[in-house]
Amino acid sequence: MEIRRISAERITNTVRQLFIDCNYYIGDDIMNALKTARGSEESEVGKSVLSQIIENDEIAAAEQIPLCQDTGMAVLFVEYGDKVVVTDGSFEDAVQEGVRRAYEDGYLRKSVVSDPVFDRINTKDNTPAIIHTRIVPGDKIKITAGGKGFGSENMSAVKMLTPSYGVEGVRDFVLDTVRRAGPNPCPPIVVGVGIGGTFERCAQLAKKATFRRIDTHNPDARYAALEDELLGRINKMGFGPAGLGGSTSAIGVNIETSPTHIAGMPVAVNICCHAARHKSAEV
Repeated sequence: MEIRRISAERITNTVRQLFIDCNYYIGDDIMNALKTARGSEESEVGKSVLSQIIENDEIAAAEQIPLCQDTGMAVLFVEYGDKVVVTDGSFEDAVQEGVRRAYEDGYLRKSVVSDPVFDRINTKDNTPAIIHTRIVPGDKIKITAGGKGFGSENMSAVKMLTPSYGVEGVRDFVLDTVRRAGPNPCPPIVVGVGIGGTFERCAQLAKKATFRRIDTHNPDARYAALEDELLGRINKMGFGPAGLGGSTSAIGVNIETSPTHIAGMPVAVNICCHAARHKSAEV
């Protein structure tokens, strides 16, 4: 396979469009789940809230405006083909420029500060983005982009379990994290769970899990069953839509896993509100 050249400007334009689109148009998997939940929601208040969320998302798409005021910190998962060369610039710079243009041109709220503790000054263009890159065989680049709001991000957690905790320990930690979050992350929520790897790897897996369509399951039947069990138990907590009570506290639980050390079983829970925004493109 010959080396394929892709211009930095093409990367920039692709990233720009992905972030505008994901902030204007909610995924059909989320919309379908919201409509299904409205039909089965036991609380009349909950039904009303779900109707308002659905109407909000429909208005955002029709008028091409952000579906939530928190347009998030820019996060990208990239599968970078090993037969690709970016020309006329670097891939990193091209991505950051794409984010910059999206948040300017799309009138998206800019929420990034330059220093986490001392100099919390807004960078005024929502950069730098968080980029997770994996080198894969091929001559294409697949980019999945999402805006992660921090009302839900702040409710996330990591715990370094040991193997003796077993599946019960994983289950208890996920449920405890969601219970502690309560109504704060704008339910109904999407729960991403990362299991395995190392301290940082499980957190990355949990974030990646929130980018997976919620109408899919983990390919391993055991984890797929755990996804369904956790979703059912979370919805029995009673927080309901917008935390006003009801039977729809979550619309999805996605689990991603990775091999890990013989002495460890790290688990991360990344919580995402119903505005679970992500779009993908291949160049």
